[in-house]
Amino acid sequence: MASGDPVDVAPLNVTDADKAKAEAAKDAANKLFAAKNYEQAIEKYTEAISHNPNVAAYYANRGFAYIRSEFYAAAIRDADKAIELDPTYVKGYYRRATGNMALGKLKEAVKDFRAVCKVAPKDADARKKLADCEKELKRITFEAAIAFDEVKRSIKDMIGDVDSMVVDSSYDGPHLPETGVTLEFVKDMLEHMRKQKKLHRKYLYKILFAVKEYFEAQPPIIDVTIPEEGKITVCGDIHGQFYDLLHVLDVNGLPSETNAYLWNGDFVDRGSFSVECVTTLFAFKLLYPNSVFLSRGNHETNDMNRTYGFEGEVKAKYSDATFKLFSEIFNAIPIGNLINEKIFVIHGGLFSRDDVTMDEIRKIDRFKQPGSEGLMCELLWSDPQNEPGRSPSKRGVGIQFGPDVTEAFCKLNNLDMIIRSHEVKQDGYQVDHNGRCITIFSAPNYCDSVGNKGAYIHITPDLKLKYNQYSAVEHPPVKAMQYAGLGSMLM
Repeated sequence: MASGDPVDVAPLNVTDADKAKAEAAKDAANKLFAAKNYEQAIEKYTEAISHNPNVAAYYANRGFAYIRSEFYAAAIRDADKAIELDPTYVKGYYRRATGNMALGKLKEAVKDFRAVCKVAPKDADARKKLADCEKELKRITFEAAIAFDEVKRSIKDMIGDVDSMVVDSSYDGPHLPETGVTLEFVKDMLEHMRKQKKLHRKYLYKILFAVKEYFEAQPPIIDVTIPEEGKITVCGDIHGQFYDLLHVLDVNGLPSETNAYLWNGDFVDRGSFSVECVTTLFAFKLLYPNSVFLSRGNHETNDMNRTYGFEGEVKAKYSDATFKLFSEIFNAIPIGNLINEKIFVIHGGLFSRDDVTMDEIRKIDRFKQPGSEGLMCELLWSDPQNEPGRSPSKRGVGIQFGPDVTEAFCKLNNLDMIIRSHEVKQDGYQVDHNGRCITIFSAPNYCDSVGNKGAYIHITPDLKLKYNQYSAVEHPPVKAMQYAGLGSMLM
C-alpha cells in the first residue's frame, strides 16, 4: 500500500487508547498543514486513520491536504469515505466537489455543492461556488453546441495581416526589427514587461507565428548536446511567476551559446504573469534555437488553461484569437528532450507498461491535446512513488511509478536517469529512485502561498549535476490566480 492511501478496514475494536493516539496524530497533522507541510500532514492524517478509521473528519482533513498537493483523485476517494461514514458531513461534500472541479468534472461538482447548500443553506461561500460552477458548466455546454455549427477558420485569418498592423506613436516599448529577434530587443522587452507593460500585439504575433513554424518542424523528442565549454541549466515549472524567472536569468545569466537552458514545462497558469513568461521563453528560443529548449507540460493544454488562468489572462491582455494561437503552439512544443543521449527530460514521468522504448516515444503524435490515457498523457502527468511497481495516480490522470519501473526503463533505453518536474518540492528539487529520478521545480513560494524554494540544475558535459536553490522575489501586487475563474476556488 502506498503512503497516504485510504485505510478502509477498521480494527475489531477501537480502544480509548487508539482514539487518543488518533487525536494526537490528527492534532500534529493540523499543525503541519498550517505550516504548509502537506506531505507530512498527509502522513500524520494517515496515522490517525490507522488508529481510528471511523472518523469522517480525518478523511476530510487528509483530502484537504491532498487538494493542496494537487492530488485530486486521492482527495475524492477520501471525501467518498468521509461521506460514507457520515452522510451529513458537509466538509466531505466540499472536498469532493473541489476535487471534481479540479478534474473538470463539473456536473459532479455541481451535485455536491447543491448537497452542501441543502444542508447549510446560509453558507454564502457554497452558494457562490455552486453558482460559479453552474455558470461555467453552461458556458462549456454552449460552446460545445455551437462548435458543430462553426466553420473552422485558420488562426491567420482570425488575426489578420500582422505586417499591416499599425504601432501607435503612444507605444513606448521595444520595436521588433524586420530581421527578427535580436538580443537587444529581448533585453528591452524584458525591461518593458518588468514594468508591467505589454509588448505590442504586432510584435507578439510575429514572435508567436515564428516560433509556431519552428516547433512544427521539430520532432517529438529533441536530442540536446551540452556545449563543450559550457553547461545547460534545467528548470522546472515556472507557472507564470515572471519575476522569479527574471531572477533566474539575473543570477544564472541570459541564454547564450555556452549557457544553454532547458525549461521543462508548465510555463503558464496559476501565476498571473504567464504571458510574460512564455513570451520570454519563445523569444529566447528564436534567438538561440540551438541553446534554448522547451518541453511541454500538462499545463500547456486547453483544459488546464481554462481552469487555472492562462486563457483568462491572454484574453484580458490580448484577445481570444491570441489564446487560440498559443494553444496551437503548445500542441507543437516537443514533449521531451534527451541530453547527451543519457538524461531523458520530460515533464511528468513514466508509463503503465515496461516495454516503452525511446523509438516508440519518438513516434508519438503530439499535435493535439493529450487526452486522459496513453503514452503522451502519462509522459505529461505521471509521478514517482517510493514503493515498487505502479499505482493509480493520486491526481486522477497518469500513473505512479516505483524505483523498479524507473530502473527498468533506464536499462532498456541505455539511460543514466530521468529528470522531471510537475510536483512542488519544499527544497525545489528531490532525488528519488536511487538517483535515477530527479524532480526539479522552479516556482518558489508557489502561488504566493506554499513557501517552497525554487531550484534549477546545472549539467556539464561530463554529466555532473549541481543543484541551485533560490527564494521567491517580490513582484507587483497582482495576486496568483488573478485570471483563474473556477481555479481560484482550489487555493
